[in-house]
Amino acid sequence: MLYIGSNVSFSKTNQLVGSVEEAIKYKANTFMFYTGAPQNTMRYPLDKKLIDEAIDMMKNNGIEYSKLIVHAPYVVNLANTEKMDFSIDFLTGEVNRCNSLGILNMVLHPGSHVGFGVDTAISNIITGLNKIIKNTKNVRILLETMAGKGTEVGTDIEQLKKIIAGIEDKKRIGVCLDTCHLNDSGVDISKFDEYLDEFDKEIGLSYIGCIHVNDSKNDIGSHKDRHANIGFGTIGFDNLIKVIYNNRLGDIPRILETPYIDHNYAPYKYEISMIRNKKFNKNIFDNIEND
Repeated sequence: MLYIGSNVSFSKTNQLVGSVEEAIKYKANTFMFYTGAPQNTMRYPLDKKLIDEAIDMMKNNGIEYSKLIVHAPYVVNLANTEKMDFSIDFLTGEVNRCNSLGILNMVLHPGSHVGFGVDTAISNIITGLNKIIKNTKNVRILLETMAGKGTEVGTDIEQLKKIIAGIEDKKRIGVCLDTCHLNDSGVDISKFDEYLDEFDKEIGLSYIGCIHVNDSKNDIGSHKDRHANIGFGTIGFDNLIKVIYNNRLGDIPRILETPYIDHNYAPYKYEISMIRNKKFNKNIFDNIEND
């Protein structure tokens, strides 16, 4: 079964119900969301009635509850020595929110070393994750592959391997592959199986828990991290289709994080349709504002 969806909103008023309604509109059978604003750490109480209502809606609309993904806010930085204690406290609370929501996987940007160096950053990330995991339950934290912008950590298999090696409870750690980030970090997506071969040898494919499917506006190895719509970037539709339908990834969720059209219109229904049909349509967004 192909589990395909996108990032969706999660508002204070409608919470998970609103997320499910948006995913239904896109004809998705999974989705990803932030439990609050992605650019800050302000969080509001969860409504149990809305969670129960959302669960019923998912059952009635073919959305697989166990495949949902939460994304931690990208402003949290476990790698930064000066912000480490705050990041640990916040992410512990975020994992607990995932448990309250019934979400089993949370994607996390490993962080940026901001001048402390990669080795110190990796040590900080390991220490922080072990503390978070020890004080929470159930949720697996998926480290996202990064493009290498600025002082980002987690930009290659070697760095991810070092972090995972230091985690005491291996069942609670995993990886989220991002196709744009991989391309921008220097991975040739047209040779994706070769990348998976190396990943399997060094880490193990069982650690892959999600894949962010994004085209890229950048050339390979640019270290810029600028997402493009599916088929409209430098990776290309056919290469992304081969990634999405790669049997070695099993039934892990495939999540779109592509940009809105003209900054106003969500592309996800159209991109999901192209993906299911395995056929690129360069004119697919022409009438999106009239839909």
